[in-house]
Amino acid sequence: MRRSKKGNAMIVDIRIYTCKPHKAHEWLALYKDVAWPLQKKYLGRCKGWYTTVEGQLNTVIHLWEYDSQADREARRGAMAKDPEWQAFLAKGRALGAMISQENRILAPTDFYLADSTP
Repeated sequence: MRRSKKGNAMIVDIRIYTCKPHKAHEWLALYKDVAWPLQKKYLGRCKGWYTTVEGQLNTVIHLWEYDSQADREARRGAMAKDPEWQAFLAKGRALGAMISQENRILAPTDFYLADSTP
C-alpha cells in the first residue's frame, strides 16, 4: 500500500454528485465562488475535478488525497465548523440541484505510485 510522506496508508476520497438536468452549471458556479476556496484551505490536496461528457450526464466527480482516514476526518471536521461552509451548504440546498451524493474511500494498490510517470 502506498504510504503518505508521514508514513500512513494514504487514501483518496472520490465524491460523485448527480445533479438535476440543467442545474449542474448553476451548482458548479456556486461551488467555484464559495466552496472551492474553503475546500482548498481545509482539505488541501485535490487530485481532480471533473464533469461527465459521456455516460451518466449531469455528474460531477472530485477526488481528494489524505494521509489517512483520521487525517480526512480531522480536515473535514474543521471545515464543517466554518460558518462560510455552512452558508455554502444552505445555498446549495436552496438551489435544489442535487439528486444524489456518493463518496468512496479508495486505497492504492501496492504496485501503483501516483507520482510516477509512465
